[in-house]
Amino acid sequence: MFTNILVALDGSEISQLALIQAVDQARIGNAKIQAVYIAETPQFHSLPADQTFGMDNTFEMNRVIEKQEELEGAGVLEKAKKYCTDKGITLITHINYGDAGSEIISLAEQEKVDLIVIGSHGKSSIDRLLSGSVSSFVVTHGKVTTMVVR
Repeated sequence: MFTNILVALDGSEISQLALIQAVDQARIGNAKIQAVYIAETPQFHSLPADQTFGMDNTFEMNRVIEKQEELEGAGVLEKAKKYCTDKGITLITHINYGDAGSEIISLAEQEKVDLIVIGSHGKSSIDRLLSGSVSSFVVTHGKVTTMVVR
């Protein structure tokens, strides 16, 4: 049985299904659940500088996108917290920044979780085509049991 579960949420329908599975697993073993939303850090420093996107505006653009990600993440985690509360489960939430796969694995190690629950296809389908899926990365590089929800 699992005692400390990490579920990765991104606001997609499949991540909601992952949360439902995490709650089911938590009920079986009276486990604690932690949810993480990864706010991807914008990388506009590599855009060519021109009159529209000069160097002075790059920081501002990054900050606006970062703030939007934070707000979206807070909303996703609040919805998850309400769902868990309604099911009698306490949810600990995290918003991390950076590469989703690496951040999920890092948090799992830091929090000593024994199960990661993640959706197979979240909101970043274009990223998946370019760099591979987050769930595949976590399964391949993670050190704990990973449940992939389809």
